[in-house]
Amino acid sequence: MAVAFLHSVPAAARRPLTEADAVDIWIARWLRIRRKDLVDRYGCDPRRLYEIWQEERFAGARDKALEVFAARYPGLLDRVDFGPHRPVSRTVHPAQLSMFE
Repeated sequence: MAVAFLHSVPAAARRPLTEADAVDIWIARWLRIRRKDLVDRYGCDPRRLYEIWQEERFAGARDKALEVFAARYPGLLDRVDFGPHRPVSRTVHPAQLSMFE
């Protein structure tokens, strides 16, 4: 099912990401394809993926991807979290510093 996303793009064929790529990247996210595999496939910087997932680029791609996902994988609709991307900060929260005073 998700094997199609694992094939990498040759270096000579690399190009800027398109809206169709963004739709596929959203679908890959919901299918739990590893970020590293997506970076290898599209030959892009990982930050480009996060720009798509945070909807800074290709703002309508998430809604289109949801329609395509529902058509391709109707049996998975109740098993996937379609919520927005939530970045997780790995820095120490400032409130924790008060513990050492």
